[in-house]
Amino acid sequence: MFPPQFLVLDRIASGIEVTSKKRLLQTLAGLLARDDPELSTETVLDALHERERLGSTGLGHGIALPHSRMAEVQQARCAFVQLRQGIDYDAIDGEPVDLALALLVPKEAHEEHLQLLSALATLFSNERLRRDLRQASSAAEVLALFEAAEAAQRLP
Repeated sequence: MFPPQFLVLDRIASGIEVTSKKRLLQTLAGLLARDDPELSTETVLDALHERERLGSTGLGHGIALPHSRMAEVQQARCAFVQLRQGIDYDAIDGEPVDLALALLVPKEAHEEHLQLLSALATLFSNERLRRDLRQASSAAEVLALFEAAEAAQRLP
């Protein structure tokens, strides 16, 4: 379902402290730009802010899913952050966000973008997965939870 190298250990931050939506987006942008000479934290942050101006990407249940399409991106990728404390994110349910996954896709990948957003929203609708992600104590544990949830979602 997800492309190769979609979520990797180097783009996961577990148990971090941020105090605002702006800092959370900066953290996610830094993770997304890591190890890619075509991307900079600033350009990724600008793209995420541009999308956020259209409306909050706070899904509810403490989850945020900021996303953007960018010409500099060759293959879909994401970054995940688990916060120690929830922050105000203007989510649709008004709840603080403590889990955030940022998604980047190639500029022309309209259909892939929608499919990935749908698949991620479905994953995050699972209450047990949300609970387990909140209790994860390392990036490796977060990655294992995502991989198991993705595998389970593919089963008929």
